[in-house]
Amino acid sequence: AKATIVLQHSANPLQYGVVITDKDGRIKRFLEKPSWGEVFSDTINTGIYILEPEVLGLVPLREEFDFSKDLFPILLERDLGLYGYAAEGYWRDVGNLNEYQEAHWDALAGHVRVNIEGKRDKLPNGTLYYGRGSKVRTAPANLHGTVVLGSDVEVHDGARIANSVIGSKCVIGRGAIIENSIVWDGVHVGDYAVLSSDVVGFRTTIGERAEIAENVFVGDDCAVGDGARLAANIKLWPEKVVEERAVLSRSLVWEDKWLRELFTNARVSGISNIEMNPEFGAKLGAAFGGSIGAGKTIVTSRDSDTVSRMINRALICGLISTGVNVIDLRTASIPMLRHELRAGREAGGLHVRKSPYDRTMTDIIFFDARGVDLSASKTKAIERLFLGEDFLRATYENVGNILFSDRVRESYREKFLSALNVGAMEKAHFRVVLDYSNGIASTMMPNILGSLGCQVLAVNAYIDPRKLTRPNEEVDAAIRELSHVVTSLHYDAGWVIDAGGEKLTALDEKGFVIDSQRLLSLVTWLYLEANPSVKRIAVPASATLEVDLIAQERGVEVLRTKDSHLSMMKAALDEGLPFVGGTRGGFIFSDFLFASDAMFAVAKIMELMAITGTKIGELNEKTPRLHRVARNVPCPWTARGAVMRRIMEYTESMERDLIDGVRVHRSGEGNVHSILLLPDPTRPVFTIIVEASDAPTAAASADEFEERLQAWKEPPS
Repeated sequence: AKATIVLQHSANPLQYGVVITDKDGRIKRFLEKPSWGEVFSDTINTGIYILEPEVLGLVPLREEFDFSKDLFPILLERDLGLYGYAAEGYWRDVGNLNEYQEAHWDALAGHVRVNIEGKRDKLPNGTLYYGRGSKVRTAPANLHGTVVLGSDVEVHDGARIANSVIGSKCVIGRGAIIENSIVWDGVHVGDYAVLSSDVVGFRTTIGERAEIAENVFVGDDCAVGDGARLAANIKLWPEKVVEERAVLSRSLVWEDKWLRELFTNARVSGISNIEMNPEFGAKLGAAFGGSIGAGKTIVTSRDSDTVSRMINRALICGLISTGVNVIDLRTASIPMLRHELRAGREAGGLHVRKSPYDRTMTDIIFFDARGVDLSASKTKAIERLFLGEDFLRATYENVGNILFSDRVRESYREKFLSALNVGAMEKAHFRVVLDYSNGIASTMMPNILGSLGCQVLAVNAYIDPRKLTRPNEEVDAAIRELSHVVTSLHYDAGWVIDAGGEKLTALDEKGFVIDSQRLLSLVTWLYLEANPSVKRIAVPASATLEVDLIAQERGVEVLRTKDSHLSMMKAALDEGLPFVGGTRGGFIFSDFLFASDAMFAVAKIMELMAITGTKIGELNEKTPRLHRVARNVPCPWTARGAVMRRIMEYTESMERDLIDGVRVHRSGEGNVHSILLLPDPTRPVFTIIVEASDAPTAAASADEFEERLQAWKEPPS
């Protein structure tokens, strides 16, 4: 081996680089910060490398060069002998506060051999380690588990300490209670104060009878007053003061939520006006501006929510403070913002919205100069500037300008209509019901549909910020109402556009809801029927194989992408594909836009219906369907990596796809049979999706793999 990477099995490999080796230990593949669907092994890169001297000759002089991203891919490409060694022993990344705590608990519990300095006394309820000059006046029975004291520590009468580490020169008052906590040097804990599973930094003072709940992190040189109460899961940054008898229920400086990661993909989310407040918005805007550079221009937009408006203005203030100019579209949908950016005239953009999933949360989504979601490397650059506050403010004469675009709606409408066969739609005279979900589409779509000769009955066709996030039961009730309207008035179809204007739900002429997977099959059929010259399309890895059957009949290749909107957009842009269908009601018609736009999708699907002379319900009845069985198997987070490894080992000799999760193909002559095993990204479950030409085969395979997953999630005996 020219280079060896020390590996470790991890229960949660997501935050590390996953390494896949063959039986001899030779590395076959790297996956940096994978999603759960890409965790094909639970062996991770520990960052410990053994290199032969000649390997260093591949490192260029005075250039930024990363071992994982630059050096190891070269070794793989040139087949220079890159191996992995799965080491036994203890390893933990203490890059965040919780991992830091876990490392201490492991040491105290004896899971890792640690040489603890000082004297060791065996006590009735545990073990005490203490350094020179420490004085313990409390009864030995008050010390439980493993307790470690530094030098010159004073523990007064009646104090109770359990499974904790106390630094040097600390004073623990009478009757104080410290459990499962880490207290650094020079801390004074007052009489009868209580700490539970907390971390307290250097030289901090905890007042008498103060109560600090679980999982609180107190920075250096803080002062918590007598009788103060700190709620669970909050943090105090250094040099903060909590007054006597104050009750603190949230972090005094809340930015510590982002001490490890600010972004989730290209999105930043926080509790409206608490975590996501104006001060944060201005700072994040300045960090974004600092990453873009003075003199360039950013496009911003928002939904109709009042918090979104406030945060958008705060972001704008931060941006222009760094010399960046801003074009504010004000209230606009994400597709409209992408449309504005696609020409590449501006350096990037952002959109602020009320979370569609949690009405207490606000999201900020960032885009690059093409209108694509910002890449991981760009978001990391913003994070560094944000956390280090390392961005330059512009001089007063170079502060950026704020402009307002008056033509964005007009140009969007022009592009929209130019991408459709308006004549075919006018001849069809469609009669449809459309639920706008009280979103931005209600300000644009009526005018467009009027130009297409459609008769439209509009529902929820006004903006209401209170209804931007709708509970599932409210959505279901709205769809039932829509179904009744379609059938009662004999309309051609019903449509629901989500409040953000990106996803749609379809009802056929009989009022039946078409589930998203079946809708993908039907829209694929319509698109390929109306566009016979198209020979290549894309769908996500989890999409139904009905798409493949429809495409095979026409000699069309189907490219499978990861199951994310970003991957779909990359397929549309990088591969030049005219149609990319989604599994959750999102469709990309790249002649118009490289991203999902529910407004355009509604019009485009009706255009395809007009060209082919086919209604959705009729097509649904005549298009063959596969039997589909989906099941969720509970699986602890700690077992997921090992389960994925077992899946990979079991399916190694089978025909399989490893795009997102593991899809096994068992298809034979004249029949379709596949099993997709997919770890859920947000819940502790594995999803099994089986598709087959007949129901018994689908059910049997679902039973088989459910049984296997149940066995694989158990630790080996």
